[in-house]
Amino acid sequence: MKVLIIGSGGREHAIAWKVSMSPGVDKIYCAPGNAGIEEYASCVDIGAMEFEKLAAFAKEEEIDLTIVGMDDPLVGGIVDVFEAEGLRVFGPRKNAAVLEGSKAFSKDLMKKYNIPTAAYENFEDPEQALAYLETAKFPIVLKADGLALGKGVLICNTLQEARDGVKSIMLDKKFGTAGNTMVIEEFMTGREVSVLSFVDGKTIRTMTSAQDHKRAKDGDQGLNTGGMGTFSPSPFYTDEVDEFCNKYIYQATVDAMASEGREFKGIIFFGLMLTEEGPKVLEYNARFGDPEAQVVLPRMKNDIIEVVEACVDGTLDQVDLQFEDNAAVCVVLASEGYPVAYEKGFVISGLERFKDKEGYYVFHAGTKRTKKGIVTNGGRVLGVTAKGKDLKDARANAYEAIKLVEFENKYYRNDIGKAIDEA
Repeated sequence: MKVLIIGSGGREHAIAWKVSMSPGVDKIYCAPGNAGIEEYASCVDIGAMEFEKLAAFAKEEEIDLTIVGMDDPLVGGIVDVFEAEGLRVFGPRKNAAVLEGSKAFSKDLMKKYNIPTAAYENFEDPEQALAYLETAKFPIVLKADGLALGKGVLICNTLQEARDGVKSIMLDKKFGTAGNTMVIEEFMTGREVSVLSFVDGKTIRTMTSAQDHKRAKDGDQGLNTGGMGTFSPSPFYTDEVDEFCNKYIYQATVDAMASEGREFKGIIFFGLMLTEEGPKVLEYNARFGDPEAQVVLPRMKNDIIEVVEACVDGTLDQVDLQFEDNAAVCVVLASEGYPVAYEKGFVISGLERFKDKEGYYVFHAGTKRTKKGIVTNGGRVLGVTAKGKDLKDARANAYEAIKLVEFENKYYRNDIGKAIDEA
């Protein structure tokens, strides 16, 4: 079969690598792709938001299945466009992708169906938001309603910080139209855990747990980023937590969306906070996490195409989803200065060293092929993933592996997986 993957980051590289291992697949395309994805796929110069062009390409090349990696096209309705053309596509339709596309929608859904989450209020008027903050308890969390590359969340410790936050989100439109509506939420404390899941509209199958590191600098300092590294599984995601989430969160979310007439097929990413009162939902995403996909997919035993097709066909209940009994750690190599200002165009050396290394992977996030060779082309450049028998072993392997690859302004956090020592 022929498969088209939509996206250009480390997540899509991990998906392409996993799809390439499926015996039923003989041709992979990726639009627009990157220099690393080229190893497994023919990269097509069509942007992820060019829905009509992508659908035309899929028809012309007789693509059997399209996998949408990114949030923007899903929220924008790419699945509806493909389905209208009679094309098989994996991902939620526009009316279901709103689960990620609008934080106000997802908070209201959780309230209506008693899915545990932080107390909150939604605001469309900045004046009302400011008035509400006068009587609020701090710290408090401000969230831009729409998509903001994982950066539209501000934790405010004082009233002044919160006022400034309202100004930057709602008035200065720091995150564009994502800030037209804003959610003000109680600040939750506890361990953060990410759980990805496959969903076919009725049935949900959860993947192994992971934990991301959002802040740019060591010790969780600096600005929020798209993610500086991750590890899987989370030692804090116990059997008790899993049991609670299965009972009150996972299936409840799938059923809630179905009840609302918004059948969800695709990936639901559950961002959880393990609070003293029990697990609560921090956020939903409607696709694989990045860099979570880079530690979860290498540990997945199943043929990804079989699982994806079961989601499309509504037969996920027949799938036994299995993961290896080991661990994986991913350290993101970024450009110095990310996520604010950084230079790009530096030649990357050492990529070939990963070729025959079992259990070691280098996933490209922001790279480009030029006459000089493969060069840096983004803030997050590479995700270096290593497996190990346990988390400490995998972490040691990942930090050894980042020495194999070099570029001029290489920057990374030294403490990815620090929570492993606290378990």
